[in-house]
Amino acid sequence: MSGILESLQYAFVQRALLAGLFIALGCGLLGVFLVLRRYAMIGEGLSHFAFGTVGLALLLGWTPLYVALPLVALASLVILYLPERAAMYGDAAIGMVSAVGVAAGVLLSSLGGGFNVDLFSFLFGDILSVSRAETRLAVGLALGVVTLIALFYHELFAVTFDEAGARVVGIRASRINRLLALLTALMVVLGIRVVGTMLVSSLLIFPAVTALQFRRGFRATLVLAAVLGTTSVLAGLLLSLALDAPAGAAIVLVNAAAFAAAFLATRHVRAA
Repeated sequence: MSGILESLQYAFVQRALLAGLFIALGCGLLGVFLVLRRYAMIGEGLSHFAFGTVGLALLLGWTPLYVALPLVALASLVILYLPERAAMYGDAAIGMVSAVGVAAGVLLSSLGGGFNVDLFSFLFGDILSVSRAETRLAVGLALGVVTLIALFYHELFAVTFDEAGARVVGIRASRINRLLALLTALMVVLGIRVVGTMLVSSLLIFPAVTALQFRRGFRATLVLAAVLGTTSVLAGLLLSLALDAPAGAAIVLVNAAAFAAAFLATRHVRAA
């Protein structure tokens, strides 16, 4: 315990904790909308596409974050555009974008001399290397997500549960969909620093599905998902410091344990 408290005195650990908590906050809130709309795997597709953008940035010697943010945001809009204009469903569009990202990442990494330490840190996360700029961006983006959800709560609620009905009453569902996709893309890119491209979708999915097990009201589910997401990052980071283990893997496993506990507890209550 004393070792953990000593570690928390270091600035890089404080940045990791702050960035992780706010990224988890944003992902937890967005995840509820995505899961309810059966679009949860968009995080997986965008994270795989981000792998390709990171490979491109490292090949060119540029900062991965500033390359990934615009390209992954563009990919999120492509995922929305293809089902509207081409003969395919959303899951097919996600799969195509995901495949292109992984293929590009493998090709670009081979051109750059193979997988190196920098690329592996983006694959599996390296929360302790989060910079000040990334921390500020994570805090700002998470607060932006909270603000936008508060401002467009009723529109988001309507589109999530009845998109056709929302269009009938005059809600611009396409604009809401693009807003969700763009916010998800930005949170995915930042989440890569926490758990890596291979696991970042867990930050979107696990808190949301765990909160939904309790079958509370929509607002309560949003709050619970945010609390579960931030708690899992805190617990996972502390566990990784105690065991000297990878933080990303610890965070995901804490999320999985929380879901298992919620599922078993609510199943027992419903059975009774």
